Amino acid sequence: MNALRGEGGPRYRHRWDAAAPVYRRITVDPLTPAIGAEIGGVDLAAPLDDATFAEIADAFARHLVIFFRDQALTPAQHLAFGRRFGPLHLHPAAPHVAGLPELMIIRADAESLRANGEGWHSDVSCDAAPPMGSILHIRDCPPQGGDTLFASMYAACEALSERMKTYLDGLRAVHDGEPVYRGTYANLGVADKPSYPRAEHPVLRTHPVTGRKALYVNRGFTTRLLGVPADESAAILAHLFAHLENPLFQCRFRWRPDSIAFWDNRCVQHRALWDYWPHLRAGHRVTIQGCIPV
Repeated sequence: MNALRGEGGPRYRHRWDAAAPVYRRITVDPLTPAIGAEIGGVDLAAPLDDATFAEIADAFARHLVIFFRDQALTPAQHLAFGRRFGPLHLHPAAPHVAGLPELMIIRADAESLRANGEGWHSDVSCDAAPPMGSILHIRDCPPQGGDTLFASMYAACEALSERMKTYLDGLRAVHDGEPVYRGTYANLGVADKPSYPRAEHPVLRTHPVTGRKALYVNRGFTTRLLGVPADESAAILAHLFAHLENPLFQCRFRWRPDSIAFWDNRCVQHRALWDYWPHLRAGHRVTIQGCIPV
């Protein structure tokens, strides 16, 4: 049995079986063959029995990012759903709801200088133990625009040439939060911290549940490859960033009020499109603790 020890706590157990599942408690409608599925037949505001939870966990492992519609969750219910998967992660920089440090504020409107997640990235990959996954609940949507793109890093890894896989095998990369977070939230009244996380992670990461390899570098946080000259590092990373952003690895989610996206941060990157200014897009994100990538 695969267990997410340190990546989902003792409450989350999921026996991974690559065979096609039979879902009895939920419906699962895949968006693309590579990534994404919309889940139906479940109210996340209500307590989830173990059988329903197990099916959601299976769909999550199988489709990498799962979506739920018409989920009018309270902050407490949002946090409770996240905690079913394990202890919650505290963001090192972003603003949160007063008194609820695990509930990150996601908001962009006419007064915003930026929007969350505008470039391709993996959430807080600069942490020594980056988050396992993120659960985003959007309550307010613009009339048009504001979609989020998600990309499978399994598919990106598998599409690399065998020579490139051999080159990358065993390489590690620096993920640095300093250039990303320093001053980013000053306009929201969030003071900078003395320092931000910086970590070194394998370029090819093995998923702890499925055992599949994923490409684990991203344009947001990854600054260089270790053990190679700086110019070679820059060239290889530029190639990998362009490669992993191929639309063939992606799905696209169009938000409606009270929609939820839950993505596996260990094998997914995402990009939120800020094409809706000056309209409002707002909600909250709950993030689940992860463990050190291997």
